[in-house]
Amino acid sequence: MAESEEFIMGRNSVMEALKSGRPINKIFVAKGERQGSIREVIALAREKRLVIQEVEMSKMDGMTNGQKHQGIVASIPPVAYAELDDILAKATSPDQTPFLVLLDELEDPHNVGAILRTSDAAGVHGVLMPKRRSCSLSSTVAKTSAGAVEYVPVARIGNVSQTLEELKKTGMWIVGADMDGEKNYYEADLTGPIVVVVGNEGKGMGRLTKEHCDFVVRIPMLGKISSLNASVACSLLLYEVVRQREMKNK
Repeated sequence: MAESEEFIMGRNSVMEALKSGRPINKIFVAKGERQGSIREVIALAREKRLVIQEVEMSKMDGMTNGQKHQGIVASIPPVAYAELDDILAKATSPDQTPFLVLLDELEDPHNVGAILRTSDAAGVHGVLMPKRRSCSLSSTVAKTSAGAVEYVPVARIGNVSQTLEELKKTGMWIVGADMDGEKNYYEADLTGPIVVVVGNEGKGMGRLTKEHCDFVVRIPMLGKISSLNASVACSLLLYEVVRQREMKNK
């Protein structure tokens, strides 16, 4: 199987990866390539509801450092994604208080990696990421996480609003961070079963995502800049959860 650090290349190799059920982030297809076996590969990828992106042949050549790719490349994660059910099983075991993070369309791999690193340090049970319009696990994410990607389970989810409603039914509280939050993050009770939602680097949380939060908190900004880096904001929230839980247990 022709393979580089993050990519599987070539029609047969990608087809075998799809058939085996190997985790795949995204399928890249060269523009105009729709002949012969490549159509079968695309059909199977669609059947598996994978994201398929058309790119210029020159870009694909750059992605693969000039290696033979036959017009199709699969991006693969450095580690396997976890199943949401497995994360919940661990988080809801008798000696645990559920603690999850949901990244709402975060696109910067450095932010995602930094959040995974903090999540590991803070004892988060798992991180949830939408399949679409968000950064996937990559070598950049893995490197920035300083190895945390090996220890923090990451699950890909479909509809964010639907997932949040399902998590609420299990007894979890959904807290989102936003500039127009109702109260400062340290004034909210974060000691119970909780899902911390972090929004997109530029736009913040989506409107529907915000509507599905039980409460929205803000981080006070006393300087000239109106927002914090997403990973820094997430770190503050996660360690406030840790602080409150430790104080409650004393």
